[in-house]
Formats: sequence, C-alpha cells, structure tokens
Amino acid sequence: MIEIRQLTKSLVGGGRRVDILNGIDLSVPSGQFLAITGASGSGKTTLLSLIAGLDTPTSGKILIDGRDITPLKEAELARLRGERFGFVFQSFHLIPTLTALENVVLAAELNGTPGPEKKSRDLLGVVGLGERLGHYPAQLSGGEQQRLCLARAFINEPDIILADEPTGNLDSKNSAHIMELILELHRVKQATILLVTHEAHIAEKSERILTMQDGSIVQDEPRPAANEKDAP
Repeated sequence: MIEIRQLTKSLVGGGRRVDILNGIDLSVPSGQFLAITGASGSGKTTLLSLIAGLDTPTSGKILIDGRDITPLKEAELARLRGERFGFVFQSFHLIPTLTALENVVLAAELNGTPGPEKKSRDLLGVVGLGERLGHYPAQLSGGEQQRLCLARAFINEPDIILADEPTGNLDSKNSAHIMELILELHRVKQATILLVTHEAHIAEKSERILTMQDGSIVQDEPRPAANEKDAP
C-alpha cells in the first residue's frame, strides 16, 4: 500500500515561490496498476520522484506499507529503492559500456539477488532479447532498449514499479509492445505500477486513472475491468 497525506512541493527562486504540488492525498492498494495523466507541468513526474524518495517534499507524508519514508536519510532511501522499487524512464539510463546482459546482472547484483546471471538471461528472454544478450545499448533499437529497461526494473521482483513516460520516445508499434510487456509482467508479478503518461490510449490500459492539473488531482477514475480484455 502506498499512502500519501497532504503532500506539497514548492520551490523558491528569484524572491517568489512556485507551488508544484498542492496538498495531494492518495492511496494506492497493493497490486494496482495506476496511470497518472495531465498536461506538462501538472506535477506528475514530481509526484513520482517524491514517492521514490528521489526528491524531498516541502510538507506531508509518504507511507509505504505504513512506514513514513519522508524523514529517512539517503542511505535508507537507497536501500528502500533497491529492495522495493523498479524504475522505467523515458530516457533509458542504461550503462553504455555494459552489454544488455551485464546491465541487468548489475542491477541484480547490487541488490544481492541470488543467481543473478541465470535470472537475468531468463528475464531478457521473456522480454524478447534472448538473442541480444551480448549487444551494447548503442547496438539496440529504441524499443529494444526500453525492453531492456523493463528487464532491469523487474529483475529484483520489486513490489512497486514507477514508470515515467515509458513509451514517450517510441513509435506506435514499439509502444504497443512495451505496454503488452508491462501488462504481462504486472499480471505475473502482481507488482503495484504507477505509470505517468500523456497518451490516453496508454492510460486506458490501467485499472485506475488519475488526472492532475496545476499540482492537484482533479479526477480519480477507477477502471475495475480495464485489463480484462488484455488478459491472455
């Protein structure tokens, strides 16, 4: 369970304050696939960063399974991210000097995952990169790099996946493939997924859609049957 209470984020510069988030209240049950939509500047990515402990709120609380993470020190947050979170970004953030296999193995080793190489090979096979293990990121297409990011995000079987515009740099074919993989991995692993997107057809594949505007949640639309048509 992710629970957010009166979360705010403000920046001060040039003698003026800019409010990015305005008292967000939100509960996300374990295993839910939540899409977060809204125009650029509405606060979507800031909300995701705060939940991940990558940024510090101005006020409010973020609870993960009842534990308030807002007062934790960076070392504790880093440990929490390694144990509980997986990340998929629009910019891939892959290590260019490591092969596809090595990128995933490294993520597994950093978290102490047993049998990291075999598990990484198996997961790369699941996302369709079984024949590309020895290729470097620059030798992979955009769609292949994003599939590699999915494997890296899921290698430690995290409870929570945070995805920020994961299809934003992809063409329609690769975008559809990535969403199929996210839905399948969500179904199999039962991870909680928070996905930021500008694309309505992507959001509609989720179980619940939040719409943000000017730092506030203006609509919360449950979609209890949204994924039935996507099930194999």
